[in-house]
Amino acid sequence: MEATILANESYTIESMGEMLNGLVQEGKLVSGTMSQLRHKLPDMYTKVLLKTIELRKQLYVQFEYHYAKRVTHENVPLEEAGAKLAELFEHTFRQGLLRTTSEELQVLLSKKNKVTVIRKKTAAVAADLTHNRKKQYVLEEGEPVPFLIELGIMNADGKVLAKKYDKFRQINRFLEMIQDVLPHLPKDRTITIVDFGCGKSYLTFAMYHYLKVQQGLSLHVVGLDLKADVIAHCQQLAERLDYGQLRFLVGDIAEYNELEQVDMVVTLHACDTATDAALEKAVRWGANVILSVPCCQHELFRQIDNPALEPLLSHGILKERFSALATDAARAKLLDLLGYRTQLLEFIDMEHTPKNILIRAVKGSAAAEYREQWVQEYVQYRDFLHISPYLERACQDLLPPLTRK
Repeated sequence: MEATILANESYTIESMGEMLNGLVQEGKLVSGTMSQLRHKLPDMYTKVLLKTIELRKQLYVQFEYHYAKRVTHENVPLEEAGAKLAELFEHTFRQGLLRTTSEELQVLLSKKNKVTVIRKKTAAVAADLTHNRKKQYVLEEGEPVPFLIELGIMNADGKVLAKKYDKFRQINRFLEMIQDVLPHLPKDRTITIVDFGCGKSYLTFAMYHYLKVQQGLSLHVVGLDLKADVIAHCQQLAERLDYGQLRFLVGDIAEYNELEQVDMVVTLHACDTATDAALEKAVRWGANVILSVPCCQHELFRQIDNPALEPLLSHGILKERFSALATDAARAKLLDLLGYRTQLLEFIDMEHTPKNILIRAVKGSAAAEYREQWVQEYVQYRDFLHISPYLERACQDLLPPLTRK
């Protein structure tokens, strides 16, 4: 059945922006397509698809950019998406087709930015807030990815091997977190990344593939580990894949001093205070982004002492788990005090490994009053547990005075 035209409206650029923002903020946008470029530029996307989705209980509009040989995604929070949509119309595209919960809007812009919106009545439809009924991964099954084939996760046809499906999900979960921090990485120069304790480097290769191959960014990535045989294998694989800006070195986290500036530091399952050594390096480099999955948090297990906690601390298994959580809580608060905005996130499902907490920190200081409040919160927490964390001692010259008032 042909849609019925409801109205033919004229807008200025400013009033169109207000209309689009209202449409998005009210949750009416379901999907859309933007096309017909104003100016064709080298390596420019030619079309953008839109849809409203829900991620971690928050609404976003997903912008899907279609280039000649690749597709990229950007998930924009609902409160920012209307402005993003208006900006793309104003500077990039001359037409768009937007589907709402009750109508269809055809947006047409002239060369002089005169805006015409044709509204058509359509059958009522609700937004599908999931990515898709099938889980949508950053790396999709069925599309052969060279590094996944080399690492034995996919076969040559792009099918994920049954025994490697958990690893495939873990890689995609990690790449979702990389997606989230993209806005905090530099756009106008080469991005330098260090992966401390890279091990077999599944996630190092995934990160390089996503940022370099899929996103087209200029990169310099260093993977560091103490196991010479593992590093030699990873370097050979990088050369076989022609990953020219990815190199692997044998070395200790605390002693690595090759670089003066690093934009992102990754440390996954570095044991005990090796995680803290990596965090200290990241802070002193002024890294924009830190992604850390701690492991084997033994340091505070030997320190925690408070009679009020005796029912918990008297049981070894409970003390071990509590010590691990207490360690990561201290790290997160110290990173806040060192000028970062810090979150603790679930890395992968608990059923696969208990070592599933990821510390994600992006550079951005809090207002002075919050900083002072955080100082007192940390001091009270530290003194209650009678602990002296490695990270506090290592960064003492960078931290504000940590004394109780």
